[in-house]
Amino acid sequence: MSLSHSFWTIPGAHPPISSTLLLVSPSLSFNNKGKTLKCCLCKQDTESVDQSAFCVNAKTGLILGLFPGWGPCQDQSWHVPCVNKMQDQCHKWCVDTDRKKVVQFCRWGEHGPTKNKQTGETTTSETHRGTKEELRRDKEEPDKHEEKERLTGSNSLFDKLHLEARPNLRAADVLQITKYSLQSCESCAEEELIQTFTQKLLMMNYRARYIKTKATNEQDDTQQEDKFSPGDEFDIFDEMSMSNKETSQSQRIHPMDVQMAVFHCADGFLKQLIVTKLSQCQYSLPLLVPDPFTQQLEFPLWTFRQINKSWKIRNTNNEIISQIQPIYKAGTPMVFFFRFGSVSSSKSQLMNSLINEKHNTFFHRNCTGSSRTRVLMDGVVEIAWFCPSGSYGDKFNDCVAFCNLHGDAGDHEKQLQILTEMSSVSVVVLPRLDRNDRHAAKIQNLSKNRKPLICLFTEDESTLIETRKGKYKIGLKDRNQSDVSEELRKAINACLSESSSIFRLEDVSKHSDIRVDEEDDDDCRRGRAAAQQMMSSLEKKDLTEIKESFLPHQGKLWHQWSQKNKELHRPRGHDTEMEISKKQAEMKNIREQQYELDVSGFMKIFIEQINSHAANKMLFLKWIRILLDEYTSADLDAVHHKYDEKWSKVLDLKKDHNKSNQLKAEQSELEKISEELQAAAFGLEHIMREIGQIYESCSSVKRKKDLQIDFSSLPSLAAEMMICGFPLELMDGDAAHVPVIWISAVLDQLIQKLGDQRVFVLSVLGIQSSGKSTMLNAMFGLQFTVSAGRCTRGAFMQLVKVSDEMKSQMNFDYILVVDTEGLRSLDLAGTSTRHHDNELATFVVGLGNLTLINIFGENLAEMQDVLQIVVQAFMRMKKVRLSPRCVFVHQNVSEVTAGEKNMEGRRRLQEKLDEMTKLAAKDEDSTAERFTDVIKFDVRNDVKYFAQLWEGSPPMAPPNPNYCENIQELKNTVLSKASESSCVTLSQFKGRINDLWNALLNENFVFSFRNIHEIAVYRRLETKYNDWTWKLRSAMLKIEDKFHTRIANGKYKVEQKDLLANMNQTKEAVQKSFVSYFEEDRDREVLSQWRGRFETKIEELHDDLIKRAKRTLDEVIQQKKTREKLDGKKTEYENKLFSRSKELAMQFRNTKTDEHELKKEFDSVWSTWVTELIKDTPPVKDIDIWKDVIKILSENHELSLLQERQHGTHYKQLDCLPDYSDYIIQKKSVHLTDQDQSPNCADASSETQEETSAIQQSQASSFLSFLKSLNPFRNRTVMENQHKPQSQNNTQDQDSVRVLIRNITEQTSKTLERAQTAQRGYHDSYIQEMTACVQKHISEYQSENKKFRLKKEFSVDLCLHVCELAHDKFTVLHNKFKNANDPKMYLERQKPQYYSVFKNYCRGATTTTIFGEFICSKLESSILQAVYNKTAIDLADLMKCDVPAFNGNRSKLEKHILTSLAEEENFQQYIKYIHNPREHFKHFITSEVSKFINQNDQKVLTKFRTNLTDTEKSVKAAVEESIAEVKRIKGDAIMWQKSFIETLSDELKLTGNSCADLSTITDFDFLEEVLQKDLKKRISELQNGFKSINGIHLEKCRKKPDGILIDQFCQCCWIQCPFCKAICTGTVENHPGDHSVTFHRVTGISGWKFRDTTFLTVNICTSAVASDRSFYPDSSDNTVLWREYRKGGDGYSDWSITTDVSELPYWKWFVCRFQKDLEDYYKNTFEEGGEIPKKWREHSKDEAIQSLDDYI
Repeated sequence: MSLSHSFWTIPGAHPPISSTLLLVSPSLSFNNKGKTLKCCLCKQDTESVDQSAFCVNAKTGLILGLFPGWGPCQDQSWHVPCVNKMQDQCHKWCVDTDRKKVVQFCRWGEHGPTKNKQTGETTTSETHRGTKEELRRDKEEPDKHEEKERLTGSNSLFDKLHLEARPNLRAADVLQITKYSLQSCESCAEEELIQTFTQKLLMMNYRARYIKTKATNEQDDTQQEDKFSPGDEFDIFDEMSMSNKETSQSQRIHPMDVQMAVFHCADGFLKQLIVTKLSQCQYSLPLLVPDPFTQQLEFPLWTFRQINKSWKIRNTNNEIISQIQPIYKAGTPMVFFFRFGSVSSSKSQLMNSLINEKHNTFFHRNCTGSSRTRVLMDGVVEIAWFCPSGSYGDKFNDCVAFCNLHGDAGDHEKQLQILTEMSSVSVVVLPRLDRNDRHAAKIQNLSKNRKPLICLFTEDESTLIETRKGKYKIGLKDRNQSDVSEELRKAINACLSESSSIFRLEDVSKHSDIRVDEEDDDDCRRGRAAAQQMMSSLEKKDLTEIKESFLPHQGKLWHQWSQKNKELHRPRGHDTEMEISKKQAEMKNIREQQYELDVSGFMKIFIEQINSHAANKMLFLKWIRILLDEYTSADLDAVHHKYDEKWSKVLDLKKDHNKSNQLKAEQSELEKISEELQAAAFGLEHIMREIGQIYESCSSVKRKKDLQIDFSSLPSLAAEMMICGFPLELMDGDAAHVPVIWISAVLDQLIQKLGDQRVFVLSVLGIQSSGKSTMLNAMFGLQFTVSAGRCTRGAFMQLVKVSDEMKSQMNFDYILVVDTEGLRSLDLAGTSTRHHDNELATFVVGLGNLTLINIFGENLAEMQDVLQIVVQAFMRMKKVRLSPRCVFVHQNVSEVTAGEKNMEGRRRLQEKLDEMTKLAAKDEDSTAERFTDVIKFDVRNDVKYFAQLWEGSPPMAPPNPNYCENIQELKNTVLSKASESSCVTLSQFKGRINDLWNALLNENFVFSFRNIHEIAVYRRLETKYNDWTWKLRSAMLKIEDKFHTRIANGKYKVEQKDLLANMNQTKEAVQKSFVSYFEEDRDREVLSQWRGRFETKIEELHDDLIKRAKRTLDEVIQQKKTREKLDGKKTEYENKLFSRSKELAMQFRNTKTDEHELKKEFDSVWSTWVTELIKDTPPVKDIDIWKDVIKILSENHELSLLQERQHGTHYKQLDCLPDYSDYIIQKKSVHLTDQDQSPNCADASSETQEETSAIQQSQASSFLSFLKSLNPFRNRTVMENQHKPQSQNNTQDQDSVRVLIRNITEQTSKTLERAQTAQRGYHDSYIQEMTACVQKHISEYQSENKKFRLKKEFSVDLCLHVCELAHDKFTVLHNKFKNANDPKMYLERQKPQYYSVFKNYCRGATTTTIFGEFICSKLESSILQAVYNKTAIDLADLMKCDVPAFNGNRSKLEKHILTSLAEEENFQQYIKYIHNPREHFKHFITSEVSKFINQNDQKVLTKFRTNLTDTEKSVKAAVEESIAEVKRIKGDAIMWQKSFIETLSDELKLTGNSCADLSTITDFDFLEEVLQKDLKKRISELQNGFKSINGIHLEKCRKKPDGILIDQFCQCCWIQCPFCKAICTGTVENHPGDHSVTFHRVTGISGWKFRDTTFLTVNICTSAVASDRSFYPDSSDNTVLWREYRKGGDGYSDWSITTDVSELPYWKWFVCRFQKDLEDYYKNTFEEGGEIPKKWREHSKDEAIQSLDDYI
């Protein structure tokens, strides 16, 4: 290679001592002769070096690349340390050719040598070839060289750190979870320095400054071996000297360069965050910062805005005064340190000894990682504060600021000028005083200044000397550091005692020629202006009155509403619906008052600003927080001081037992001060709380507020704040209430903006001031409030984003951190309550996927009661199927030592948790004995021990690095557990908040817990189950159709395996969908609890469908066999008619008789033929059902009684009568006399039921089989009740009668079902069976009932009732049977067919033609029947999709029924729905099907035509296929007919009877032509029948669409609530577990009333079960508390009624709308204790209908 291309020079370096320097590629080294270069790679000598070509003028400093840490050694040569550790091949070695020694290396610059990748040659840019002109220009312009060197160094640094020299680092990027979040390394690669530094700094780990860079030792060791081969001659002095220097210092990046590089590249928010964290680490902060490229001086005032400093001082009375101030406002003395020239002593280290001897507040040359390769620190001024602790050992008595100018002060005149002007004391460090020194004039001017000056001389050995007043001299040479520090402290204190100069950070911005970050940023300036405008309205206002004046919505009214809401959910013992309604009215009134409050100008400005563009919005919020803290800090300090004084006085009085009265007075005063303290707390969270209450009040009254924007957009603004990293208040700590409406709206907006993201919820729980917020802030870089005066109240939540690269590993998108107030903290009344702690712990544990249990220290005694609360909370979570996990964190453990000690602590914790579990188990009725019985917990891995937070004593102590390491370990544990756990989506989290809060409001958590998310998941599962069952059911309907056709075609064998085989494909598809749903759905863990149950139900349904189909088909086969004789007769008739038609036709074959004559002749003989054929077969007789009924009943009853009851109308409405007293005769021997009661008496709230009793429950078990049956009797008309009002008969007795009627009606309906299936027509045996059923069950009922008996009129009326319901059905059944089986009617239907045969023969048609047309005539009716059967299923499927009422589960159908009832306002239909819901459901389904068909006629007709076309294609294909087959085998027409029928046997009903002589048919092509032609004509005629909906006759379907849908929806649970008659929402009959319903009704709707009164009740089950009132479960005098309703016995014990005080507008509207109707129906009134609350009458019908969406 050409050597000249391997050398290059860069201007700007420090001048070398030797002028014969040149740069050599690292792959080259000098050989032992020094005249040539030996290549380290190939070991070959290169050409000689022309040294003169590389000579450099020493004064111009042309050799570049010298870094600040290098300098001349004593032997006047330049040396480079650690050359063998170079990692980058771009580094080059600078070689002294005279001494044959490597003296320095530098990094290739932008224009340095480049290596051709293809040739391997290295070339040099023309810019760096060192021409004479270039050397001359460099000599003349040395300043430009220095600037170029600085620029090159800065660029080089930013390149190494992979940063752009502009603000491109955002706070949002740094705060998200990345791979660096899991690392806790002390060294890293250069490219990872920035991320590692910021992560450590965010965790307040001051070791962030001491990160080491990793070295590539292997590579450098190889190079070292190659460079110095063993065979070379060497000078040991030179070689060892070089080696020492190479290994003593590296080219690593200076730690402060890393910090400043981040600072320069950070956006404003990140700068502020970094400086805040540096302050928390007790590090110095950048005060004046030169731009690394322009040297423009910047004052980053913005970065100081969030920093507060606290200190304590002693006043003249020796009292300790505490102060907390924003540091930018604090007025303190300031001591300014700077140096002139190069000094041997470290100025920064000397300053550290004054501030904190144990902590390097200022980074200095002796710190770990320090080197002289510093690029970005020259000219930077840093500042730190000494904050006294109030002790006598404080070095300074007041807070003092210390400023430190880095670099030679002579080179930074602007910084020197500003700081000397503002300082109280100046401290200059210099070698010696020398009048010839270039800084002499500056030093002279400083000495003439009146301000104190302290000179430190590094080459002077003298002690402290005051040369004149305010001027001091101290020597540093060969002196003890402690002595120097003490003398300097004394001098500074002496100067400060005489100085009145005060330094404020804000005043720095007043100096000209410096850039102030806040002023140069337009967004920041606008944000500050808007914030100041807001704050101007607070001027001269009493801090304790500000919230009441400017934030009224969150004041007394909100607190009153919260308290009323708790009272509403926690009713007193005898609260009635009237009182509940009164509370709801009061709450509504409070909301109205809240709404009427004016929005202050303060709030209007705020809302306007946060609605502005994003950048300005976030800065505005920051400014508001800053200015509010500034505004409140002084007053808060004063109130705190007053509180401390009063508290001390109270403690002293407690020691003196004789001053109890004075103690009470002082405690009262203390309480008032505490209230002042709460009132004075005023921050951004209170403003957001106000916005939340503005939104809630507007939402509640449904009116807009006078705002610049629509109130509905307020949640969107809060959601944006959360996205930007601001915490949102989850629970109002002052009102101790969750604003559910507001929180839900914000989360909805969050979902809209981010999507329904997966979140891992991390919550923290512990005693007050145990460091919970500090721990979370350190773990995630958050900013939860941690100051003692502003501890967290309530709960706040904040989002932490997970980076895209980590989402796949973590399986979630965000961590949602929930910080809460401490347990055992003061509540609003100032007293500690276990109830509040229990409530908070349950809420926190329930919200979190993982809860951190924070314990201060190792002493479990303090945490014992808290541990029991925690254990109880976890126990409750397990009961409600939530599975959070926990990690215990012991904070402030003095010695985190060996595992043995930790294991002992873990053992004691385990024992304590087990002990607490046993105690909690008693309260929760649990059998758990160990903590691990309650929650998955590993005592070895789930217990963490934390070192104490501070390394020393505050306020000057930095955070303990061990604490930060503990934080990192905990963070890794949290993220590890998070990646393994199932997270929740934001929507699920929103639901969980609602669940938990509602449950907590109701106090009895487990009993009251309504898991909204779980309910939603279950509803989706029910809908999916509905789909699965529909697939199975519809598939079975099609299979049944196929087998019905087969049986009709003569195949009488149907095996169960055939049905299973046909269903197999559908079953496998359903099973596949089932498995996929339970294993892949995002809620699969919640779903898992129901998997076994639903899997069993689907299997049972499948098996049941198979069995029922088999049974039905067997019955069809049996019927087919019994009708074989009749069918044989029909065949015989057909053959004879065919023959006679043919014979008659032969008489007219050769005549020219017209068609009219032929028709006349045929008609004349047809009647004769029919009469002759059926003369031996009797016709089907007409029936008289009522005649049969009377005849059968007269066998046991008097005829006169039967006629009397039949002529009346009572029996027709028997199942809907409100009063059965006319049918009841009390038995005197067991007559019960009730005590007179008044609803106004103390116990008058005890109630009796008019609709349900214990007798009902016993009968319910007797007639369980009844409930499984379908009741087809639905066309009933309910008439006005003619009965007189009830008197003394017990209403429970009547209810049991109603249940008896309903069950008998359902049982007798089975007789009708069998009759319809049998297709044998009507027979009086059916009436016999039904009446016998009635008599049997009445007898059973009478035998069990000992209190009364039923009159014989009841038995007669009930028999008449069931026969009335069956009458129309039997009539239709008989007519259908007669139409199908009466021989005359059958033959008359065949007349057109035989006339066609006769006519064709007359015209000379061939047998083939006649046979073809005959076959087609048979096909026509079969095709039509097949189309109807298939379309019925298709229509049901279509309506399942298109009709809203049918496209969900039974609950959704019920919602549409209730909507329909409300729209129609038909009371009689309501009564039918309430008392006989199954019948009403059937009626509704039938009506909806009819409505759909009429409203969607074209869609329905299209479905018919499509199925007809499909069937036509099948028939044509069968014709072609069968003819092709018979041609292939050369068969005859009989074979063709058999093949044709076999092909269509699954689709169409066909018989082998052809009547014609098939032996004459040989032309199959002609047969095919005839068949296709005639078939086309007939199909066309059928198509014409489907042109109008009037031509559709659904009764032709084997099973009508409404029947199919009734089977689908009505085979579910129909058990009704024993109180209000609400229907259980279970979609499966006989489902396991309790019955439940989405929302209950007013009990008076079902007839409940106060015993021995005529007053109906207005209780609602869900509110009544929370009360201490009682009811009568049966006719006895035994009462049961509502809250213990399950003790009422059968019918009550298997119901789960959840406490709920929701509005339930629907049924309240119903009671008000139909009050008169209900009163007339039940012959009772809504008066006295049953008076309808006035508030109920405010609900409109539209509101009632709308509310259904909220509850169903």
